[in-house]
Amino acid sequence: MNKTDDMALFVRVVKEGGLAVAGRQLGISAASMTARIKALEDRYGARLLHRTTRSIALTSAGQYFYEASLRVLAEMETLEVLLQQGKGSFCGALRVTAPSDFGRQYVAPALAAFVEEHKEVQPYLYLSDGIVNLVNQGFDLGVRFGNLPDSNLVVRQLTENHRVLCAAPEYLRRYGTPQTPEELLQHRCLVMERLGEPLNEWRFTQSEENYLIKVHPAQMSNDGGVIREWALAGAGIALKSWWDIKNDIERGALVSLLDSSVKGFQVTDHDEVGLQVVYPTRQYSPLQVTAFIDFFKDYMIALK
Repeated sequence: MNKTDDMALFVRVVKEGGLAVAGRQLGISAASMTARIKALEDRYGARLLHRTTRSIALTSAGQYFYEASLRVLAEMETLEVLLQQGKGSFCGALRVTAPSDFGRQYVAPALAAFVEEHKEVQPYLYLSDGIVNLVNQGFDLGVRFGNLPDSNLVVRQLTENHRVLCAAPEYLRRYGTPQTPEELLQHRCLVMERLGEPLNEWRFTQSEENYLIKVHPAQMSNDGGVIREWALAGAGIALKSWWDIKNDIERGALVSLLDSSVKGFQVTDHDEVGLQVVYPTRQYSPLQVTAFIDFFKDYMIALK
């Protein structure tokens, strides 16, 4: 293996937090991984990792080598991009992350349509409603709701979005339709969970008056797609992003509740929930990344 391969292997070990996990991803045995790291340390005459049976930690030399490896690998990627741009074609990996429900409904079919036009692109889609570190986990771009504080990411707005309180007609026939935010306390509420905490503080405004209702979760999940499926099945009332339930509302499978048509209520968000594409700051982004961002923006505009 050459030095660049060793750097890539070392970076993978650090990002995955262990030799065994990185080895399984690379198809390399644990013994071979240990031998590769030892050979790397022998080459430079420095201990790079503190290793135990369960964890690893960077030494000061290891931290320096890790950061230098990231820079070298980034430069190699930039070189490949420049050469690729010279060919004027789209090829190579395209690693995308998106929220679970939105990703299934929109990003997955958009990627399929994009690859149908550019067959040499190899997409990977990772769906998660958790916080994904694009740089550390090697993603080219992420599709996200809301404003992002990370100044290391470039943000491109895709389209407007807002949150909607909704339920299936069957649920409303059985339990009635809430007319005020306070009545939600008597209803079955389907609540998202994030980092072990329920997102059960739902906010509303009416004629400049604010309401904060701490609903009682009847069912919880960390997956927005599961919350939507429960709502469609009539299990309760959910608070969802408009794009997640747009098609369900339009076909009558879900009904919007406590909106401007009902006594002037409006769901209020902690922060803006516009739809965005974010990607790491790089002087040269691979052609397939910038092309897909433009493609996906047009894809979403066509669905409005």
